[in-house]
Amino acid sequence: MVSQEQRRRQLAREKFLRQQQRRTSARRRARMRNSVIASVLGVVVIGSVALYTTGVLKNNDDKANAGSEPTPSASASPSKAPDPCAKPAAGSVKKLSWKNEPAMSIDTSAGYTMKLATTCGDIGIALKTSAAPHTVNSFDFLAAKGFFDHTKCHRLTTNGIYVLQCGDPTGTGSGGPGYTIPDENLKDKSLKGGVYPAGTVAMANTGQKHTGGSQFFLVYQDSQLPPSYTPFGTIDAAGMKVLKKIAAAGESTGQGDGAPNATVVINKATVTKS
Repeated sequence: MVSQEQRRRQLAREKFLRQQQRRTSARRRARMRNSVIASVLGVVVIGSVALYTTGVLKNNDDKANAGSEPTPSASASPSKAPDPCAKPAAGSVKKLSWKNEPAMSIDTSAGYTMKLATTCGDIGIALKTSAAPHTVNSFDFLAAKGFFDHTKCHRLTTNGIYVLQCGDPTGTGSGGPGYTIPDENLKDKSLKGGVYPAGTVAMANTGQKHTGGSQFFLVYQDSQLPPSYTPFGTIDAAGMKVLKKIAAAGESTGQGDGAPNATVVINKATVTKS
């Protein structure tokens, strides 16, 4: 028989995958709508357009589909832990977008590191250049353009899977750089038994193949996930302490999947050739 704990983990994984799949549908609908708007503008003047937005944190559909997940009452609102992080640095998110993946410009035989200078502390990441060259090249490109600077890490999961998700300039879970990159390194030796080990940095995607963009997640505790998310880096010891601090502050819904209570903002992201 399946234990209650195994069932809980299974539901958490299924919820994670459903949320990624909804992002695919949201992007497809947005592209179709934008094409219609573009054609209509040539004939008439549109007074206003309601922008459709969606993200992995809007989980109303999940509550309808997962009957075993309780809906908290208003009186059972989770208590918010003190914010362990500093105020964000002055500045704002850049609105940047590209149609195509950047041309390969890194030395695929060299080592690269990424530093996330966050409001909660610095997170150092050793990048897996040779195993995930497209991913590392994309992050090198985006970091150099300041794409990640002043962006919020918008999602923390504390139930079933244990990750902090970042890299969305909109902070909603539906944003990206305008292009996608191929999946890579899905047979990494670190992914044993369907587990992404603590310290892994991997690409988020829509649930479909080759749909990674700029969003990524940092694993702070071993998490059971299908090998569908490009593992492209490993977090250093100091960065793991920062992640543990963020996780300890909890997330906003009290159900194990929501915006982190900690104000996690990437003040500056840099990629350096070592």
